[in-house]
Amino acid sequence: MPLMTARSNLWAFGLRVGLVLGSLAGFGGSAAQAASRLSITGAGATFPYPLYLKWMSEFQKKNTAVELNYQSIGSGGGIRQLLKKTVDYGASDAPMKDDQLKEAKLQIFHFPTVMGAVALTYNIPGVTQSLKITPEIVADLFFGKIYYWDDAKIQTLNPEVKLPHVPTLVVYRADGSGTTAVFTEYLSRVSPTWKEKIGAGTSVKWPVGIGGKGNEGVTGFIKNFPGALGYVELLYAEKNHLPVAQMKNREGNFIKPSSDSVTAAAAAYLKDIPADFRFSLTNAPGKESYPIASFTYLLIYKKNPAAISTTLKEYLNWIYLDGQKLAAELYYAPLPKDLLDRVRTQISQVE
Repeated sequence: MPLMTARSNLWAFGLRVGLVLGSLAGFGGSAAQAASRLSITGAGATFPYPLYLKWMSEFQKKNTAVELNYQSIGSGGGIRQLLKKTVDYGASDAPMKDDQLKEAKLQIFHFPTVMGAVALTYNIPGVTQSLKITPEIVADLFFGKIYYWDDAKIQTLNPEVKLPHVPTLVVYRADGSGTTAVFTEYLSRVSPTWKEKIGAGTSVKWPVGIGGKGNEGVTGFIKNFPGALGYVELLYAEKNHLPVAQMKNREGNFIKPSSDSVTAAAAAYLKDIPADFRFSLTNAPGKESYPIASFTYLLIYKKNPAAISTTLKEYLNWIYLDGQKLAAELYYAPLPKDLLDRVRTQISQVE
């Protein structure tokens, strides 16, 4: 081999080695930097997932030493992981039950973060309007007693809409879900038959229909199957351009889900909310109240490792100061001021 060729090959080989070593050194620096960041992991409700992603992103811009992670696995999964202590905090749309809190052995705080609406949404060919729906009709739909969308009960309430003779297809949450807990709590309050035969909870035995995983799964089914209907957090319906129903409330008014109508529901119940904040906002009184409204909670142990505790408290304080301002743009309702003041006093009790 000529000397010049050998030198060229050696030079090229050296360059490649240098590039690889440089890349490894850079990777090592990044890894070291990542390792120095405090990682905090949460899991649970899909209901507030879009807002929690926004919050984590904004919080980390000002707190670069912290890495926040959140798994959108459903409220039931979040509670299970919290009880197993595989996450630093859980998240649920439904408050934990007494037996779950007892199982934890250590005290767990409920921090309501925002409020949201569970919307009844549908895919009816040729119909883009917001249908008027009564509690009786909702129960009949999910019992499987209404077979076609042009059923007289629905058509009479909506004479201006030409409803097609298309079969109804109920879509529900297949996973343990706080959204399901809110929706079935509402049905149990407005339908004695539902309360007796089905009841309320994060998982129930549905009389009819098919299951989708998460709000995303339910929305996907509805969007792709003509005649389908289901219950999802309002944002999922809005982002997928699906119509939502006007629900008849306790005062007899038909109300669309919105930040304002959810805030009205919370304001109507404000004096009834207990010290631990475990409370259902469904079927609230008030002319402007949307009847399928809910808090969504972060679930945090009272006692935590020092670094985790300090960061969680900083995050909670940020949520109740700056985070609330971001809620409405994603179709969530910020907490009323009187309630906000009460919740913030609980932060100091986290150890």
